[in-house]
Amino acid sequence: MPVESGAGIGQPKRLTVLSGPSGVGKSTVVKELRRRHPEVWLSVSATTRAPRPGETDGVEYHFVDDAEFDRLIAENELLEWAEFAGHRYGTPREPVLERLAAGQPVLLEIELNGARQVRANMPEAFLVFLAPPSWEELVRRLTGRGTEPPEVVQRRLETARVELAAEKEFDVTLVNTSVHEVCDELLGLMVAPSA
Repeated sequence: MPVESGAGIGQPKRLTVLSGPSGVGKSTVVKELRRRHPEVWLSVSATTRAPRPGETDGVEYHFVDDAEFDRLIAENELLEWAEFAGHRYGTPREPVLERLAAGQPVLLEIELNGARQVRANMPEAFLVFLAPPSWEELVRRLTGRGTEPPEVVQRRLETARVELAAEKEFDVTLVNTSVHEVCDELLGLMVAPSA
């Protein structure tokens, strides 16, 4: 049920997790959702990968070295973490819990392993799988980025096949044929009463 872009967000009932294969457009959907609804708080993940051109520390990610990431794990400061394409990514726990306690809508954009950990740690979380319109379109998006060497793209494609097979583990699937439509559907799911 689409929600008009001018509609406000009521009290969130749960944590919403958006996941899906690399290249499916998760970041694009989240940017559009946040542009239209800045009251939605997007958790900023920590990562050991280097910034891509145009990325800013603390905005897209908290860029940390391996030693700092090890410390975050050891001190249980991550809600979830996963290794993906040779790098580690994790969600700082405390900011998420603070926002949820304050009643703010919270969205996590994370990979499959992280989504599984959130499900284990917070069973009430609502997991949304973002799927590509087709495998061919996903391949086109991943190879068209031009930001990574061919061996990294190949690893991402292999990982994407595994991630697509995990779709049934999620509460709902949205197919990314239109960023605007997916944003409306995602927003509707975020404000829907918990089942």
